[in-house]
Amino acid sequence: MNIYDYNILNDKELTGLLQQNDEHAFTQIYNRYWSKLFAIAANKIRELDEAEEIVQDIFVSLWKRRNELGAINTLSSYLAVSVKYRVIKILDKRNHQQKYAAYRHHAVNITDDSTQQWLEFEELKSRLAGFVAELPEKCRLVYQLSRESGYPQRKIASKLGISEKTVEAHLGKALKTLRARLSQFLL
Repeated sequence: MNIYDYNILNDKELTGLLQQNDEHAFTQIYNRYWSKLFAIAANKIRELDEAEEIVQDIFVSLWKRRNELGAINTLSSYLAVSVKYRVIKILDKRNHQQKYAAYRHHAVNITDDSTQQWLEFEELKSRLAGFVAELPEKCRLVYQLSRESGYPQRKIASKLGISEKTVEAHLGKALKTLRARLSQFLL
């Protein structure tokens, strides 16, 4: 196929060629979507270097995972959602860094109340264990294997005989429920 013929291919055809390790198909996808994805990331992040890095990482990931693309229905949506999640991760990381910096600044000026903190931590840990025990069985198992045993999602899926997407859904549900319960407790 002539390299110029790739311009007329739709995303589904390009994705199929990409799964067959076709570098020209990858180049066409890159050229077709790079600026759109960069605009989305830059609009949210406001740091152009970080936005560019996000987009580059997405395309590196796309190439590495090219053989797993069979489930993608709409390439543009897949790429846009990838940008969205990466942006969320970066904004979340920034938020945590700012909170930690503020905490550290505040902690320097606080007297030692480590015993009280230890007691509060033990109570929080006990409450968390109780909240985990109240989760539906599959959610609880997935949460415990992930957070307490440190298993990756793929291993959890294999161990429980469910798909990785189901593991991801159970873990998301568990974390959402636990965050809500803990925030009520902390207030």
